[in-house]
Amino acid sequence: MLASRREPVPVESIPAMRSSAAQTIASASALEAVASRMARAGLIRSSQTSAKRPRTAGPFRATRFERTTPEELTATPPAPQRAANGVQWLPIPGWWDLPWLWAGFSTRKGGLSRAYCAEDAAAELNLGFTAADDLENVLRNRRLLAEAITSNAATPLIALRQFHSNRIVHAVSADASRKQPHKADGQMTAEPGMLLAIQTADCIPVLVADRKQRAVAAFHAGWRGTVKRIVESGVGSMRLAFGSRPQDLIAAIGPGIGLCCYAVGEEVLSEFESQFSYARDLFREVYDSNPVRKKYPMLFLTQRAPGHSPIGPSLHVDLVEANRRQLLSAGLSPESIQIVGCCTQCHSDLFFSHRASDGHAGRMMAVIGIREARKHRSR
Repeated sequence: MLASRREPVPVESIPAMRSSAAQTIASASALEAVASRMARAGLIRSSQTSAKRPRTAGPFRATRFERTTPEELTATPPAPQRAANGVQWLPIPGWWDLPWLWAGFSTRKGGLSRAYCAEDAAAELNLGFTAADDLENVLRNRRLLAEAITSNAATPLIALRQFHSNRIVHAVSADASRKQPHKADGQMTAEPGMLLAIQTADCIPVLVADRKQRAVAAFHAGWRGTVKRIVESGVGSMRLAFGSRPQDLIAAIGPGIGLCCYAVGEEVLSEFESQFSYARDLFREVYDSNPVRKKYPMLFLTQRAPGHSPIGPSLHVDLVEANRRQLLSAGLSPESIQIVGCCTQCHSDLFFSHRASDGHAGRMMAVIGIREARKHRSR
């Protein structure tokens, strides 16, 4: 049998072959460069495909997050202060040393509302104009809160129409008589005699005070407002409006949903990663602490590959730490920032929680204001 002979390559084809080889090398180099960039961002390409299972779009994450359980993250709730009118609220430690300043966070305890409690339970302090509650009860609850904080039920309380933005308004006393509140998620003032209010039921309330200029601000920071840097922008607005200096500012972060309970999707992680270099420090993988699953783990086994079953840890984000980081980025010192309260979902007996009640929840308020000159001694 004769050996097969390789046909000679025509001379005119050699340049084309060299060009094709060069293009292949260039494509491989470009692909390696892209893969290197993805690896630096914590992403990798999947090198395997399956004919039976369609491949999902998007990158696969190369690194995982620290894993924990809700019990390891749950904090003990603080003991609220009970006012003479029955309202229970959270003062801010150390802020009583500033006699010109009013500030605090409400709970659901006290008040006149029965829309969100059991028939045999005490009435509650719903401070939001919700569809389930009576308007007059809410107005009376707001007066009770003003009385608890300022000792005067007639102190104007200025709220906002919040919409998860980074819009901040400069509040004045005339805003108390507006038919429609300003549409914003932050407000600030240097005018005495009124309370600025932020409504929450899981989102994070942040209060800021300038000890030198005697100016105050309140911010509503859900995850969208946090990504939009409302707190960091708010401190900047105070610097422009009042000449505030970061070293003169103090801040308090109030009750909101905690890292233990706030499960989110990959799209929230992507939003945070697009804005903050430290974004991945804010996330954890939290295992379900279902007692049935702990006792009978074999009931929850599946035939799906690891990482592809709906059973497993969920991605959680720490909004309290995210907003503390923004305050630090704005120039405040760690010692000037107070964390007041705990997770609203874990302690829905003390706080209203949108998630814990599947959306049927009242609203709490974080309030801050400046006493009128005749009502405090000069320092």
